[in-house]
Amino acid sequence: MTIRFDDRVAIVTGAGNGLGKSHALALAARGCKVVVNDLGGAVDGSGSSATLAEQVVAEIKAAGGEAIANGANVANYDEVDAMVAQAKAEWGRVDILINNAGILRDKSFAKADLDNFRAVVEVHLMGSVNCTKAVWDTMREQEYGRIVMTTSASGLYGNFGQASYGAAKMSVIGLMNTLVLEGHKYGIHINALAPSAYTRMTADIFSDESAEELMPPEAVTTGLLTLCDDEAPTRTILAAGAGGYATTRIYETDGIYLAPEERTPENIRARWAEVEDEAGQRVLTNAGQQTQKFLKKNKAQ
Repeated sequence: MTIRFDDRVAIVTGAGNGLGKSHALALAARGCKVVVNDLGGAVDGSGSSATLAEQVVAEIKAAGGEAIANGANVANYDEVDAMVAQAKAEWGRVDILINNAGILRDKSFAKADLDNFRAVVEVHLMGSVNCTKAVWDTMREQEYGRIVMTTSASGLYGNFGQASYGAAKMSVIGLMNTLVLEGHKYGIHINALAPSAYTRMTADIFSDESAEELMPPEAVTTGLLTLCDDEAPTRTILAAGAGGYATTRIYETDGIYLAPEERTPENIRARWAEVEDEAGQRVLTNAGQQTQKFLKKNKAQ
């Protein structure tokens, strides 16, 4: 099996550098037409320049591919909507959306400025919302779509000094989980990528001197490509980095039932080992399954 994207159209946000650039180049190399989106700002989101996106487009074209540059700010819906219109005017459709754009304004929570916190959430969460909303109707009409959210180990597990980034990166998982349900009958598959790579955004984080060599963006992109093709899964969180690939899932334990007269915090605490018992835990795929589980326990008494 060879994964190809011939006749497909992709939008990759934040594609002027690092992971986004790697994603755009790899998609194009496998036949995809690519909108290379990048605001061209600094790591903290300040400034803008069309140069980076144009350079990536030039690289794609030099290799025989098709691409156009776009400088939309993903936090601005009107600009994003215009970007999607540009893609459709050029190629008639949008099949793949890679929500990759992001910024960092790291501070410990005690020292965090709320305006900076809000700016990070605007780009990572609302940027993903804006881009997904802008392509949603098109993908529904096509009855085909592949959308990838970019999450992070910082969101899934936490990382000191990254409260804003972690909050934004975990929130896109909630977005994914609901859109998977709403997009299913329209052939829209939505997944999340949790990358670990040496890039402009992470260069100050890695203390290992070998990180740049061992953790290239291209190793992450290899995983990304599996989330974009016709046979892609849906509702998958794929972790990728340094040649390693794994999936992350959220499990819920089977838990306990307390009769009305037993429902005290003391009784929950007393049976905490049973509450946490991993035997019988499972992945839930919609909110109603949790409610049904608890009702079933209640009725069984």
